[in-house]
Parts: sequence; structure tokens; C-alpha cells
Amino acid sequence: MRSDFKRTARILTVLALCAVGAGAAAGCGSAEAGSDSGKTRGTESAPRSEARDRRVADAWDGSEAARQWHEGYHPMGAVVQLPGTGLLRDAADRRAYEIGNFELRGKLPSPQGGSGRVTWPSGDSLTTPLMDAEKAYKTLDSADSPGPRLTVTGARLGEMTVVTSRGPATVPAWLFTLEGYDSPLKRAAVSPSPLPRPPIRPLGQDVPADVLAPLGGLTEVAGNGRSVTVVAQHGACDDGPAVEALETSGSVVLSAAVTGVKDGPCTGELRGERVTVKLDRPVGDRIVLDAFTGRPVPYTEWPGNTHGRG
Repeated sequence: MRSDFKRTARILTVLALCAVGAGAAAGCGSAEAGSDSGKTRGTESAPRSEARDRRVADAWDGSEAARQWHEGYHPMGAVVQLPGTGLLRDAADRRAYEIGNFELRGKLPSPQGGSGRVTWPSGDSLTTPLMDAEKAYKTLDSADSPGPRLTVTGARLGEMTVVTSRGPATVPAWLFTLEGYDSPLKRAAVSPSPLPRPPIRPLGQDVPADVLAPLGGLTEVAGNGRSVTVVAQHGACDDGPAVEALETSGSVVLSAAVTGVKDGPCTGELRGERVTVKLDRPVGDRIVLDAFTGRPVPYTEWPGNTHGRG
């Protein structure tokens, strides 16, 4: 029973990572078969966690993939900012936002195409396609529930600040007017850069979860950069997840594992738990990597709302 649960949980986790969107761009579907094309290293079946950490770090540090990553726009914080101080007025509005239940009672600007510019304080910038207002609205309105809704009455193009892998950046944003609020809800009007092809393959599905498991996403980088908070997956018949970090000059490789796995009958329930990992020095511009997948850990909202993703 335990082995069946592990396999089911692992497959569900990988599918969840694909749904985030970051994994799919880097060959997410090949994880079980280990069939990534290009110059990659072989899939291992049951590695010691620390040995896998080092292989992932060595593959990325100084690689072409790392160079491409550092030149891109990769959000490490929310791409949606709530009105004013970030507090919605009541529980009904908070619930509507959490599930992505919106209603449009106005006209959105017509698609205008073109491109937007992401700018960092260093003076570096990146030109990227501009998302139209309707598409941005649809990333917010992801539910169709009879419950409470947030009502959008219009939108205009403006700017917002987003935390990225290269520090805070000023990005184009759609400013949506919400009924009952004096300030707008902001949604980044540009999508993250495509992920580079990773220089190392993900592990296969036969690796036990108490040896190494994939992460569910990155939810927060501390203001001083000395810790990161990630979603780690585990089941109903264990003591929860543990996450450790291997730090190099170019990367922070996170290894997640399930602790205290118990034998006997167990449900196939998959749970996500936030785990904060303290670092020896600030993340800075280092890449945060998942030892299991061999890929950058994608930013995700907690508990996983789809409307905030890029």
C-alpha cells in the first residue's frame, strides 16, 4: 500500500508542477521516462540526496542555462497586488479573491499588442510582449462560483513593482478598477521569460519520497534574502516534509524528502506544507533549484491560487 501511495503522490506532484507552467517549458512530461533531449546527464534511480544536490549545482553553475536565466524576467513574488494596503474590505471579498471569482461590469481596453519593458534599478531592462487587458483579466477570473464576487468596472495600463530573480523590477501592469475600492487591483501585463532547457535531467518516479521528492513551488523569499519558503509535498501516513539547502556561489539547491513514512494501509491524499529554509547568506541573484527536478523552483501563491500566476 505504501509504495502505491508514493507513486500516486509523486505523479500528482509532477502534474501539479506542470500545471504551474514553469515545468512544461522545460520538458515536464519526460520526468518519469527520463527522456529529455539535448545535452543532459543520465537519470539516477536511488541517489543519496547530498550527491544529487551537488550534481545539480555543478550542472547549473556557469552553464548556458544559468546565463539565460540571469538575463530573463522571472518573478519571485506576487504578480497581483491588492488595492491600497493590500487588505480587502471583508471576508466575502477575500474569499472571492482566493478562489478567483470575479465579475466584469464594464468595458476593458481593446487589445493593443506591442511590447512592454521590464526595468531594474541597475538600469538593465528587457523588452517582452505585452499581455492585453482581457487576457490579464482572465488570469484573475478563474472560477465560476455562485458565491461572492469581486466586480471589475474598468482597467487602464500602468506600472507595478515585482520581486524577481534579479531584484525588484518595474513592469507594465493592468490597473483594474474594483467596485467599492478607491485604488486599483494591479496585475502584471507581461509574462515570465521562458525557462531555459535545464542542463540536467529530472529524477525518475521510482525514487522513494523519503529519499528525495519534488517541491511544489516557492512562496516567499525573506526581505533580507536569508531564507526561502517553499511548498513541500507529503502524504497522510508520514511525519511531514523536510527541506535542506546546498549553497554555492551560483545556486541554492533545495532537497525535499518525506520523513517518518509509515507502513500499512494509507490513503492517496497529497498534502502541501510550507517549509522555511534558512540560508548561510542572502539568495541574491543565485538560482533557487529543485534537486529532484533539476529545474528552478517556480514561484507559486499559497495555497495555490491560479489567478496570481504569470
